[in-house]
Amino acid sequence: MEEIRFDDIEGLRKKIQDGFGPWSEPIQVTQEMINRFADVTGDHQWIHLDVDRAKKGPFGSTIAHGFLTLSLLPALRVQAARVVGQGSAINYGAEKLRFVSPVPAGSSVHARSRLLAAEAKPKGTQLTQEVHIHVVGNDRPALTYESLTLFHPKVQR
Repeated sequence: MEEIRFDDIEGLRKKIQDGFGPWSEPIQVTQEMINRFADVTGDHQWIHLDVDRAKKGPFGSTIAHGFLTLSLLPALRVQAARVVGQGSAINYGAEKLRFVSPVPAGSSVHARSRLLAAEAKPKGTQLTQEVHIHVVGNDRPALTYESLTLFHPKVQR
């Protein structure tokens, strides 16, 4: 993947396209991960934790929390462009976030992305990226997300 400086707005804008990039390597979402996420967040809903009850539930098994699926993005390492030269990259928020379909315990997920916008801001460069996370083998995404990332220049001391 080509490297582009965070402050090369025109170079980044050339990476804006309709199509998505390649799939990331898959990550398995285990029941253990789901249980640990529930403990950290306090979300102990039965659909995530009660394996026996969930077998009779709407999805036939326990499912990952939507926010657990979202939190896997750094590990999935999906990038529309390899941005370099910045001092830091800050998660600035989201334009859209949808939990479209469940992620059953034991399944694997992978992601792909595309760059939507690159804008110069007073404190750096803001990139808007659309990311889709899918259960491997499913055409319908589990999650769609438009992320905003602010790339700050290196601080000179």
